[in-house]
Amino acid sequence: MRAIRLRKPGGLERLVLGEAELPPVGKGEIRVRLHASSLNYHDYFVVTGKAPTPDGRIPMSDGAGEVVEVGQGVTEFAPGDRVVSTFFPRWLGGEPTIESLSSVPGDADDGYAREEVVAPATSFTRAPAGYSHAEAATLTCAGLTAWRSLFVEATLLPGETVLVQGTGGVSIFALQFAKAAGARVIATSSSDEKLERLTSMGADHVINYKRDEAWGATARRLTGGRGVDHVVEIGGAGTLVQSITACRLRGHIGLIGVLAGFAGQVPTAAIMSGNVRISGLTVGSREHQLAMIRAIEANGIKPVIDSSFPLEGIADAFRRQESGRHFGKICLEW
Repeated sequence: MRAIRLRKPGGLERLVLGEAELPPVGKGEIRVRLHASSLNYHDYFVVTGKAPTPDGRIPMSDGAGEVVEVGQGVTEFAPGDRVVSTFFPRWLGGEPTIESLSSVPGDADDGYAREEVVAPATSFTRAPAGYSHAEAATLTCAGLTAWRSLFVEATLLPGETVLVQGTGGVSIFALQFAKAAGARVIATSSSDEKLERLTSMGADHVINYKRDEAWGATARRLTGGRGVDHVVEIGGAGTLVQSITACRLRGHIGLIGVLAGFAGQVPTAAIMSGNVRISGLTVGSREHQLAMIRAIEANGIKPVIDSSFPLEGIADAFRRQESGRHFGKICLEW
């Protein structure tokens, strides 16, 4: 079968198309004919050589396709079922452990940039009814991260206010989930064109953070001075100060990204005096994914896909991601 491999020392020019062997299906396992994946910052970190992976690693944490064979003891799936992978195959439910977070496809283990995979049945869940393979592939990392931030680490309620940053996959999903829950949304971007699109998707207020460097205070004013209830924080050190400024007393920040920096000043006095709760989180469990899929089906939510590339066009897909011009998810389809 065809597979993309990353050759040392990494870099987009080191992504090569080749062949890979497939083991037989064992007890408790399924064989999935993969049809799609989607790009995340984590995948970019891997393919550009910033993560310590072995030579020949098959990248991509997200995978969606169709079950073609089930092993002994598998009752949850049957041939023909449409499925989507989980980010942490060993984190099935409950609280995370070091062991359950130790295996991520495309990083610690081979990922889904290939035509077929044999894996434990618990490494997948069903895909939402009516979803294409590409749409399903957007859920593994981006969709579930937004879901956990708003509904696992926090309890988003109707009428509350959510602040989302930018127009990547996590932020777009957070906007969609928040509006489905009856919340108000404040969205930021450096592009007026993208802000118009966010408004058309239901954002109640938008802020161009390039023109308004004190956007945290602006977000607070937009809530009548109370502050926002929840922030889906993708920037990290570069945006955290503004997010804390935006937060209400005892507000919640889901820290899920480091796009604007890995380290920086931490305004401890503001966090303490505001009783702000900051949750560092990485995606979620299989149990969380199933709950998210039920909510998606109940509300008719569909992901926003910016563009799609063939498997052999994976380097061009990452170049699209590098450009920052995308709105929503970038996918691979084959």
